[in-house]
Amino acid sequence: MEWYLKVLRQYADFSGRARRKEYWMFTLFHVIFTVSAVMIDGLVFNMGFDSGFGFVYMGYVLATLLPSVAVSVRRLHDVGKSGWFLMISLIPLIGSIWLLVLYVTEGEQTENAWGPDPKSPDHYDMIDEFGADYVEEG
Repeated sequence: MEWYLKVLRQYADFSGRARRKEYWMFTLFHVIFTVSAVMIDGLVFNMGFDSGFGFVYMGYVLATLLPSVAVSVRRLHDVGKSGWFLMISLIPLIGSIWLLVLYVTEGEQTENAWGPDPKSPDHYDMIDEFGADYVEEG
């Protein structure tokens, strides 16, 4: 849940890099909340799959659209690709598979054009509850 909240705090931050863990933990909770929103729409507003999108679902999707795209761009930065690589998903089937491969690929272990390796112990720009794991006792 911490990673999900971290992505929401970086609401429209398209700069920097996102670790695999950050991306996939956000995706996991995003799917859970999306399914929950659909269920709430079905139970509270009596909306089925045939009646279109519900209010809760649409509100949630619209509220998290920008953070979802931002964390995807930062994830692509971590593997050394531009955020424009998201457009590769427009190629039917092969584009989505290629994008999935990029999402599961380990990030570059050196500094790249979008910043230092977020897994490196020298990376101190996120000193908060997440960065506390990397701070050496001195």
